[in-house]
Amino acid sequence: MQRWRGYDAAPGGWGRSVVTIGVFDGVHKGHQATIGHAVARARELGVQSVVVTFDPHPAEVVRPGSHPAVLTEPARKAELIEALGVDVLCVVPFTPEFSRLPPEQFVHDILVEHLHAALVVVGSNFRFGHRAAGDVALLERLGQTFGFGVEDAPLVTQDGTVFSSTYIRSCVDAGDVGAAAAALGRQHRVEGVVVRGDQRGRVLGFPTANLLCHRYAAVPADGVYAARLIRRGQREPLMSAVSVGTNPTFSGRERRVEAYALDFDGDLYGERLALDFVTHLRGQVRYDSVEPLIAQIEEDVARTRRALS
Repeated sequence: MQRWRGYDAAPGGWGRSVVTIGVFDGVHKGHQATIGHAVARARELGVQSVVVTFDPHPAEVVRPGSHPAVLTEPARKAELIEALGVDVLCVVPFTPEFSRLPPEQFVHDILVEHLHAALVVVGSNFRFGHRAAGDVALLERLGQTFGFGVEDAPLVTQDGTVFSSTYIRSCVDAGDVGAAAAALGRQHRVEGVVVRGDQRGRVLGFPTANLLCHRYAAVPADGVYAARLIRRGQREPLMSAVSVGTNPTFSGRERRVEAYALDFDGDLYGERLALDFVTHLRGQVRYDSVEPLIAQIEEDVARTRRALS
């Protein structure tokens, strides 16, 4: 898969293409259906498939301070999109100037002048251009003018629920990582670099990896989870009991993500790890002494082993 920074990175002599456009945070089942449809149509037409996405998230530029929690960091999103068979991932820098492009100029500059779109595949709720003034109906009219087709990828639903990034964020925020996984088509992942914490876990007999996560990472609700810990270069993940929260027993204030890797006795400091959250085990509890906390952690470890074995 080619990776372009900006649509003006399209090489000279670039031919026709099938294009789909969106933020695609999470690359969930709905996104997979849209992108998959674009890839299939490109192959039928004998042209290249192009996914256009944006960085940073448009919401942060249009309404500063409103950046939503991020389900997939840029590198992870690119990996997931590449796995769908896409030929080109075009990441457009979403600047204040770009946000002010009228819908007609958006289409002309990106789809016509640079990407030479033969077909554009979008979801039925697609909006584009300044103040999101453009919709699918306008895109179809512009397609008639400029000579490209438009196909509407239907929304993916289950039991009446539309799979969307907003819905998945709400699941993660509630700690319902099972529902999030059902919409994503895989476990929700949180990544971070292991940094030194208070080292209380080591004293208690359960040394944890304290992850420093991205500021906008979609971290599940406070509680204890069974998760798979993935290390770079290692094929097999480690079973892990993960605590998310402030360590109420020790009057903690800083919200942390701490993972205890089962059956592992090594040094993870400085490593970048990923945690795939499988199931929620329990909420955060404050204990009056260390002994019941240790007993509870032992039970958490046993439940994690059962959940992941």
